[in-house]
Amino acid sequence: MLKENNVHITAKIKGVEYIPFLGRDLKEYDFNEFDKALDNDATFILNLNEKNKIAVSWWVSAKRTRSYPYSRVYDSLDFSSKKITIIPIFKDEGKEGDRDYLQWDTISLMSLLGVYVIIAYYNDAVQSSRYDQKITSQRFDIKYLNENITKLRSYQSDALHWNIAQIDRIGEIGDKAIKSYKQISENTGVEMHSLKAAKKRINNLREGKESFMELSRNLAELAQRREQITEQPKELLNGIKGTITITNYLGGNYYFTSDEVELHGEDIYLIDAKHTRKNNIPSLGDIKDGLLKMMLFTNLSDVKINGKNVKPVAVLKLTTGDEFSIEELSSTYKKRIEILKKEASVNGFKILLNSEYLC
Repeated sequence: MLKENNVHITAKIKGVEYIPFLGRDLKEYDFNEFDKALDNDATFILNLNEKNKIAVSWWVSAKRTRSYPYSRVYDSLDFSSKKITIIPIFKDEGKEGDRDYLQWDTISLMSLLGVYVIIAYYNDAVQSSRYDQKITSQRFDIKYLNENITKLRSYQSDALHWNIAQIDRIGEIGDKAIKSYKQISENTGVEMHSLKAAKKRINNLREGKESFMELSRNLAELAQRREQITEQPKELLNGIKGTITITNYLGGNYYFTSDEVELHGEDIYLIDAKHTRKNNIPSLGDIKDGLLKMMLFTNLSDVKINGKNVKPVAVLKLTTGDEFSIEELSSTYKKRIEILKKEASVNGFKILLNSEYLC
């Protein structure tokens, strides 16, 4: 058994082999309906012409803990052709709201999953009806997105090369975002966070890909350590938290936190936990968020703790309210559990429902 309060794990990943089963049916839109699609759906199919279609998802914020962006990407992964995701370089909600910036590990993860990233920016918003110094209903620059989609239509290289090219344009995109937020501030009367600080951050990124990677890695490591010592209020955790540094074939590092780590002989259980206080299973968004972790955990190799090789076992842990009974679930939720069990069986991870392993 592990006795340390925190455990650090290192691992490598060469590629991702995974078959998703819980993706929803995606609505199709014609290219001239792109703005309508963004208003109506988090993930959708865009018909570029009679022969070409792409799966599109978009992030509300650059921060991966907001609005289930992993769930949105998950829904696109079963699509056989190009998959893209749109991520704002940063999102400023106004002085009374949050401001989040894009990080390299997000781009790196999407590259590993074969997802083409369009780094974008918001250029329209309205003042919040609840907070004087906050904006809402932010909208992407649709003309800019159309231009990038058009380029992707005939782009022949893989997602990695496209995404690196996006990184090379980070300064230009950041300038557009800063200019847009300045205009939004003037239009709405809402004061943004310091634009000077935003310019400094963008200038750091402008120095190049290596600088961007280093800055993002440092921030990711800090976030990893914060998460390592901070237990989320909604989680019900029994084991020890562990940090995982994953190195991929690009030489890039991913910094993750496993909600729980358990050592059983030579097996290391890497557990991602999702909880609901209701007498039901956690939401589909939470589950899909956890499944993206399963995609990584089931493809790890050369996993070590303090230099000792261990065998990774990926576990999706679902916890519920005290009165939960699987027999009393509706047919919809029972079917969802069966599909989830199939996904676990095919892809090689375990499902722990409260104290019982379903597979």
